[in-house]
Amino acid sequence: MSKRLLSLAAALALAGCTSMAPKYVRPAAPVAPGFTNEVTSSGTRAAHDIEWQSYFADERLKRLIEVALTNNRDLRVALLNIEQARATYGIRRADQWPTLNVGATGTRGPSQITGNVTTLYTVGLQVTAYELDLFGRVRSLSDAALAQYLGTEEGRKAAQISLISSVANTYLALIADDELLGLTRETLKTREESLKLAKLKFDNGASSELDFRLNESLLEAARVTLAQFTRQRALDENALALLLGQAVPSDLPPPLAMSEQRLAVDLPSGLPSEVLARRPDVRQAEQQLIAANANIGAARANFFPRISLTASAGTASSELSGLFKSGSSAWTFAPQIVLPIFDAGRNKANLDVAQVNRDIAVAQYEKSIQSAFREVQDALAGRATLGEQARAQLAQANAEQVRFRLADLRYKNGASSYLDVLDAQRSLFASQQAVVQVQAAQVQNLVTLYKVLGGGWVEPQATPK
Repeated sequence: MSKRLLSLAAALALAGCTSMAPKYVRPAAPVAPGFTNEVTSSGTRAAHDIEWQSYFADERLKRLIEVALTNNRDLRVALLNIEQARATYGIRRADQWPTLNVGATGTRGPSQITGNVTTLYTVGLQVTAYELDLFGRVRSLSDAALAQYLGTEEGRKAAQISLISSVANTYLALIADDELLGLTRETLKTREESLKLAKLKFDNGASSELDFRLNESLLEAARVTLAQFTRQRALDENALALLLGQAVPSDLPPPLAMSEQRLAVDLPSGLPSEVLARRPDVRQAEQQLIAANANIGAARANFFPRISLTASAGTASSELSGLFKSGSSAWTFAPQIVLPIFDAGRNKANLDVAQVNRDIAVAQYEKSIQSAFREVQDALAGRATLGEQARAQLAQANAEQVRFRLADLRYKNGASSYLDVLDAQRSLFASQQAVVQVQAAQVQNLVTLYKVLGGGWVEPQATPK
């Protein structure tokens, strides 16, 4: 009899069911068909094909990224979300199959016919309330759970890409801070020497108090700038420590200067459809849409009869010693069908909620595409202009250097006032700061471009087993 029960369970499990979920159709991307400021390069691999270990040349930065990938709490939460979604999918998938249990019961009570006390012992296999999924309710819930699982996997990839980019850009900000601090300290030292000379001249009546006070003002302005950059460096180091999930290690390799980072400038952007298809955040939004679409099928199935089966096969006897004797076999088969007649609109409301959730998921998916498109456009615009800005800024700093030297020479020969020298010195310091800042922006933009084009993740997508 147990073989008959197993055969029945297998037949029920293999019974065809019709999914009532709407056929999924990917919404059209609400963006332009191409990017502006595109770069076509046949000699450079696409960003998503370049491992981050190859994209970055700075060994110090690579070590920091490795630490962050190990310790960052946001990434750890993303990994745990995957485990949670995988377990949920396992539960939903298991609901499609009957659950077999071994059960033993013993009952004793008066017979309803004779009134005599009777005893009954049973042992056997049991299938309890297995739902025959004729209308695809259980299958739709399983499909939704699978999409949620795949979505969390994409979310983990997106979190890793974002983490790598954040660590790199924060690290580059620290390099810029150090270069600005070095520049400011040199300027401060020069202005301290200038103030000493101005004080000596003023005390000996060789210059006016105006020249002395101007030198003093420039010196204090340099000290203000030094305090600002010192504070900014501390803030950037704190931000890096948060990304790493620990304090910045002390045994790191020496850093490369900003000009030595050597990031790929000519990353090909490709077509929007290609870029968006490999962005994990966009794929995550689509999986959420697929899950919402599947939930509509489960909500529709609630309008139809729900059939559940309870069965058992084993032995029964009025005495324990007779349970396994010849002729003691027993079985039960109890199908149940429930047809909704009146539920005060509950099923209709659940279906409305599922459909609205699907519409929300469509809007979120389209928004993720538009946001991704804008990020790529912004990064391409930065690549197209920051290089020229950096070149022009460096040329201006060189011009200011020459201007300062000439102004100082003219002042020493009595051909101009000291005001010209101080003005040239102030402009030189400002242009030198701007050079460091625009060079940092240029390199950070290349990091961002690598991120928004899908760089930072190349491992094949895993699927649940």
